[in-house]
Amino acid sequence: MNKKKCLVTGSAGLIGSEAVRFFIDKGFEVVGIDNDMRAYFFGEEASTKENKEWLENKFKDKYEHFNIDIRDKKSLEEVFKKYVFDIIIHTAAQPSHDWAAREPFTDFEINANGTLNLLENFRKYSSQGVFIFISTNKVYGDTPNKLPLKELETRWEIEGNHNFCNGIDESMSIDDSTHSLFGASKAAADILVQEYGRYFELKTASFRGGCLTGPLHQGAELHGFLAYLAKCVDSGKEYKIFGYKGKQVRDNIHSFDLVNAFWYFYQNPKYGEVYNMGGSRYSNISMKEAIAYFEKVFNKKANINYLDQNRIGDHIWYISSVDKFKAHYPGWSYKYDIWGIMDEIGQKLVNG
Repeated sequence: MNKKKCLVTGSAGLIGSEAVRFFIDKGFEVVGIDNDMRAYFFGEEASTKENKEWLENKFKDKYEHFNIDIRDKKSLEEVFKKYVFDIIIHTAAQPSHDWAAREPFTDFEINANGTLNLLENFRKYSSQGVFIFISTNKVYGDTPNKLPLKELETRWEIEGNHNFCNGIDESMSIDDSTHSLFGASKAAADILVQEYGRYFELKTASFRGGCLTGPLHQGAELHGFLAYLAKCVDSGKEYKIFGYKGKQVRDNIHSFDLVNAFWYFYQNPKYGEVYNMGGSRYSNISMKEAIAYFEKVFNKKANINYLDQNRIGDHIWYISSVDKFKAHYPGWSYKYDIWGIMDEIGQKLVNG
């Protein structure tokens, strides 16, 4: 009997490598696509080469790697002609809204056109499978900044009687806001995933992530908040905070909890679905709070440079509501809270 097949794009990255390990553990044979564009985006310190080599050595006959760019239609189609996939987990992306402004064509071609390439091959060759896309809360642009927020000692917080007090749900509009070019390219891909699901009746889902993190995150200045902060505090390197007095709030979800959500969706998939997916009220933190925590972990004073100017389209406060996903999949729950996540990141650096 043939084993089930899983395709993971961005397979050497944080979510991709977690998905590879998770689905192999579930009995799948996994095909990975990753050409280490992260090193191109953020430099060699952010390279995923070590993750790729670890996966190939660890899983040998259960994991096959292709060094393919998702913009390469011909090479991508050859992979789909070779295998019929039961599930496709699309994590490959240009992930930084700052970087997108440097090379808008590269950003859009990877995030939007690359997603279209995958969807069309999915429709042609593996249409009975499930397609999961890692979207982003940046599809909402800066609309969350228009919420009634109040400044507290260590964080910004929403008014307690607001509808989004327990987190922002999928009813928030993606229109009439400044997204950043990254947010725009991911929104285009997000809508394509929905449309392929609804128009062609394919089992697809966009998971609009908050901060996705974990100990395997190759954090860089322009992407990877907690992982890069921990690295800076540990090494004494300057960490820049862009605006909002360092009180901006992010919810953080561990890569395992996110991939576990994919597993639940795969077992009972829907057509063109959208889910906000982050740490919610269960796992969130401000930058000032995270700095204080890592200072205790490493017993070092952080070298912080507070800048007055915020990044264009950046959120002051963002906490996801995962109520819709939990209503659809009540068996899913978190394994890691914010403190468990930060301890794991810190211990990885301490232990080397």
